[in-house]
Amino acid sequence: MKELSEIARPETESSAGVSRAVAGASRGTPPWATLVGTFLGLGRMRPGPGTWASATTVLLWAALAYYLAPSLRMPVAIGLAALVTLIGIPAATQIARGSGIKDPQFVVIDEVAGQLVALIAVPLAWKSFLASFILFRVFDIVKPPPVRQLEAIPEGAGIVLDDVAAGLYALVVMHLFLRFGLLK
Repeated sequence: MKELSEIARPETESSAGVSRAVAGASRGTPPWATLVGTFLGLGRMRPGPGTWASATTVLLWAALAYYLAPSLRMPVAIGLAALVTLIGIPAATQIARGSGIKDPQFVVIDEVAGQLVALIAVPLAWKSFLASFILFRVFDIVKPPPVRQLEAIPEGAGIVLDDVAAGLYALVVMHLFLRFGLLK
């Protein structure tokens, strides 16, 4: 029997329904979608799985970018952001269908995609990485127009594209900071 909070808010996760939703996503979702959508299980971390996913993305990008030639960093960041977005949309769709939740909190591949967008052409410096992380999280939480409106797109596209848009906002502000020397 569903709890009253689940009936009143069918598109959100109640605290008691989180574990059932995650289990349902695993049972009713192809394993590849669960692994991708939860970013190898990182979406199960508490509190703030989206923040964990964003921070991990920054750290992984910093490690990878360090080994890339400077001329390859921007195209690789763009390619990774596009790849994660293209793979994340069907994964998020499968999980949303399997869990019965419109935008499951444990799906964090959208944060990975958005954070990668926010890191495009960012210098390899801790201040730049920290600023990119903070800017993305702020825009992902605040969701200025049209970011919030993108959530209305059905299924995985709505789940992922609003975070990509938040990443674009963070990218623009980040490069304004860099242009005007605010991160020296």
